[in-house]
Amino acid sequence: MRYLKIGLLAVIGLLFLAVAGLIAFDWLSQPREPDNQVFITEAAQYHVRIKRDNFGVPHVFGKTDPDVAFGFAFAHCEDNFATIQQAAIATRGHLAAIEGRKAAVTDYLVHLLGVWDTVDKKYDRELPAYLKDVLNAYADGVNYYAALHPDKVAPGLLPVTGRDIAAGFVFKTPFFYGLDRELRKLTAPAPATVPQGSNGVAISPLRAADGATRLLVNSHQPYAGPVAWYEAVLQSEEGWHVAGGFFPGSPFMLHGHNAQLGWANTVNSPDLVDVYRLKINPANKDQYLLDGKWRDFEKKDAAIRVKLWGPIYWTFHREVLRSAHGPVLRTDHGVFAIRYAGMGEIRQTLQYYKLDKAHSMEEWRAAMRLQALPSINYIYADQMGNIGYVYNGQFPVRKPGFNWKGILPGDRSDLIWHHYVPFDREPQIWNPKSGYVFNSNNTPFHATGGSDNLNPKNFPAWMGIQTNMTNRAYRAEDNFGSNNAIVDKTFRDDKFDLIYSESSELADEIAEVLNIPPGNDADLKQAQAILHSWNRSTDIHNRGAALGVLMGLRVHPEEDGGPRKMTPLAALKESIAYLKTHFGRLDPEWGQLNRMRRGKYDLPIDGGPDIYRAVYGEAQKDGTFTAVGGDTLIMFVKWDSNGVLSSQSIHQFGSATLDPASPHYADQTPLFVAMKTKPVLFTEKELEGHIEADYAPGERERAEQR
Repeated sequence: MRYLKIGLLAVIGLLFLAVAGLIAFDWLSQPREPDNQVFITEAAQYHVRIKRDNFGVPHVFGKTDPDVAFGFAFAHCEDNFATIQQAAIATRGHLAAIEGRKAAVTDYLVHLLGVWDTVDKKYDRELPAYLKDVLNAYADGVNYYAALHPDKVAPGLLPVTGRDIAAGFVFKTPFFYGLDRELRKLTAPAPATVPQGSNGVAISPLRAADGATRLLVNSHQPYAGPVAWYEAVLQSEEGWHVAGGFFPGSPFMLHGHNAQLGWANTVNSPDLVDVYRLKINPANKDQYLLDGKWRDFEKKDAAIRVKLWGPIYWTFHREVLRSAHGPVLRTDHGVFAIRYAGMGEIRQTLQYYKLDKAHSMEEWRAAMRLQALPSINYIYADQMGNIGYVYNGQFPVRKPGFNWKGILPGDRSDLIWHHYVPFDREPQIWNPKSGYVFNSNNTPFHATGGSDNLNPKNFPAWMGIQTNMTNRAYRAEDNFGSNNAIVDKTFRDDKFDLIYSESSELADEIAEVLNIPPGNDADLKQAQAILHSWNRSTDIHNRGAALGVLMGLRVHPEEDGGPRKMTPLAALKESIAYLKTHFGRLDPEWGQLNRMRRGKYDLPIDGGPDIYRAVYGEAQKDGTFTAVGGDTLIMFVKWDSNGVLSSQSIHQFGSATLDPASPHYADQTPLFVAMKTKPVLFTEKELEGHIEADYAPGERERAEQR
């Protein structure tokens, strides 16, 4: 027994030494943390003021564009440093070292898509020096905030560079049109997701009773995370003056307005991804057939460092393959290559910067002609009364006669496309006689009134243009398209519309279940009576919405055009059981279920899925739904008949996105729930008398140290 104990202690000792050695080896292999004083010294070159208004929204003023980028980065870090940090680490493919195994897939995607190959090859060659000055200044702002708050900084973050900022756009933009969804189809069943959407509307003086031009900016995003909106106003003496929405890690306004013009974005879903089945050499798994010859894969190693437990890390190695088509995936059902819009593109930041600084329709369209952004609809308006709609995308020029939405043969080089459709041949509408354009994630062939709409016959099938309609699109046609004398009130009322159209999929599903004989099923009979009398509204006091919306959520396909998840009758019966279990009745008020929760607030909220007042909820244990996405930053922008700008906005939470102790953590939530807005204080004159804080980056920290 004594020898057994000695042996056991020896084994434990050896294990301890092995773990200690592993920790030491990992620690020694990591780069040393930089000296924070370097970042503090670099910050001295920038001259900028941050003025926060009564709602905590930062207004950043600087002499040069880099000054403003530096100050804005610092301000955004004050409100959301954790998300900006996470985005930078994820873009480097190092997230699993912070968050563990669950993040390893994200890290692998960075390698698979060649994000840093693109940056290393093209950053210096394709981005002009003036843009890199702005990107580096933004990175310096992040570094300066981190240097002053070292307790918040994750190991390995610093230094953030301009290359990191550019890489973030390289990595993220293809996911907006669904590249991640296509990758999941090849590797695993797609998980259930909450459907999202957006609205954008522009009204010209032709459809306004007061001669004004109006723009609705109404993107639907998650309420939190790396693609949640943050509001700011930026102004430099070099002509960069914008107000609108920014994502964490973006120096540039992604949509909103400047003094002369503005735009809204909505997600579009053209077919921009092609999948090829490769024939593998039976004698060599690292070769594929192309034009009758075996070709070697380009192979690299993805070293993914994963946090296992406490201080213990392990570096996993995974192969990364590329063919002449693009990235390659080995799966249980074959080897596939993918080719996608935006592959190898690095100029996204250049296009956003030029859009921000455009001061006329001609300059704005010139920025769009860069075609660096692989997707996203644009709804445009300006002070001259011009309006427009662009179904934007990098549309591959493909060989006719093939089913490009299916799996393509990978052994033919003539199916590997190399060019995009020119901007002027993209679907777009400018200054229609109808006086309005809109998009609600629907087909571009329904974007305005009647004969002004685009003809599908003018666009080849290989462009893969979507043909779907949404409830919101039908309601836009019903509301904006039927009013020839729009004013502020009607424009706002139509934005906060709460109705499911009689043309919607949900209306069809209701009609389907109403035609089913209930027999002796008392619950079904009562449910049919509720749905029969429901006015398809989602106001908080409505007693039909709970049953109708829950049924629709259970039926709706995972993606547009896909199969139903279940039949309407099965969905209705599940919804009946759900409501009886949690609320004891089939017709509770919608506001009992649909809740907005933030800080001290727990409020009923109008709206629902695919409603113009969009609210997407996450089910709770008590049967209620907490809103987690949909309407976020909303902007009503107007140029009156004299071209004078005014705008209103509202955010679902407030500027302090991650600080529950801040008064701006949830100060906009009651206004948001009440469907009200606040003024955008765009000019220095408008801001006067509404300044809560006025400081230079780091000034408050230095005062606290004294």
